[in-house]
Amino acid sequence: MAKVTCFGEVLWDVFPTHKKIGGAPLNVANRLQALGNDVTMISAIGKGKNGAEILDFIKTTGINTSCIQVHNEYKTGKVKVMLNDKGSASYDIKYPRAWDKIRLTEINKNAVKNTDAFVFGSLVARDDSSRSTLYALIELSNYKIFDLNLRTPYYTKEVLFHLMDKADFIKFNDDELFEVSKYMGSKYHSLEQNLMYIAEKTHTKHVCVTKGSHGAVLLYNDKLYYNSGYLIKVIDTVGAGDSFLGSLISQLLNNVNPQDAVDFACAVGALVAQSEGAKPKISSSEIDAFINPY
Repeated sequence: MAKVTCFGEVLWDVFPTHKKIGGAPLNVANRLQALGNDVTMISAIGKGKNGAEILDFIKTTGINTSCIQVHNEYKTGKVKVMLNDKGSASYDIKYPRAWDKIRLTEINKNAVKNTDAFVFGSLVARDDSSRSTLYALIELSNYKIFDLNLRTPYYTKEVLFHLMDKADFIKFNDDELFEVSKYMGSKYHSLEQNLMYIAEKTHTKHVCVTKGSHGAVLLYNDKLYYNSGYLIKVIDTVGAGDSFLGSLISQLLNNVNPQDAVDFACAVGALVAQSEGAKPKISSSEIDAFINPY
C-alpha cells in the first residue's frame, strides 16, 4: 500500500441530463483509494449544499478529507460538460471557484511531507492563490507526479515548463505531448522521439503518454513499455485518463513491473470509458477478466 496526496480541483461535472462529482485530481485519488492505497485530498469547496455533498461523497470513499478547506467567499467548483457523438468531452470551467483559492497550511504541508507521492495537475495553477500553494508544496514532496490537463485558456507555457522541471513523473495525452514538445522547440514528428525529447529537456526519468483507444507508452528508467489498447464501445471518456493514471501510479508505487503496470492501467481506463461517469466501481476480478478473458 502506498501513501499518496492529490492536490487540485474538486467540482461538479454538469452534463445535459445530470451532474456528477468530478475533478481530475479527485478522480485520480478515488481510483488510488479504490485500489487499496492511503490517499489524502487537498482542495477547497464553497459553503453550502454543493460543497457539503462533495465532502460527504469523498468521506464515503475513505479518502482523507482533513486537507479540504471550506471557503465562505467562493462557490464550489462547477464544469459544464458537453459530449460529442463519439463520447469525447469538452468543458466550460467556471471561474473563480473555491479550488482556485487553496491556502497553504501546516496540515497540508505535513500531508505532502509524509506521503510517498504528490499528484497535481496544470488546471489548478490557473489562479495565483492555488498556484503559489502548489509551488510551495512541490518543494516538500518526495516524488512529484504532474498530470497535464490542458484546458484553454487556463495555462501558460511558463507554468507548464516550471511544473515539468519540478516533476519526477509526467503524464500527457498524445495531443498534449505534441503541443508541449512544439512549445519546447522540438522538430521531431514521432511520438517516441518527442517523448524522449521532453524527458531529456526536463531531466524526467518517468514519462507516460496515453493514446486514447490505442493504449499508452511509458518511459520508465530509460526503457519504453507499450500497451496497444483494448477494443471497447466508448460510452464517455470523462475520467478515463484519470483512472488510468491512478491505476498506473498504484501499480508502480507498489513495485509492480512497468509492463504489467501499463497493461493494468490501460485496462482500467478502457473499463471506465465503456461506463457512464468518471468513477465507476471496478473490482479486481473484473480487471483480471478484461485483460485475460480465457
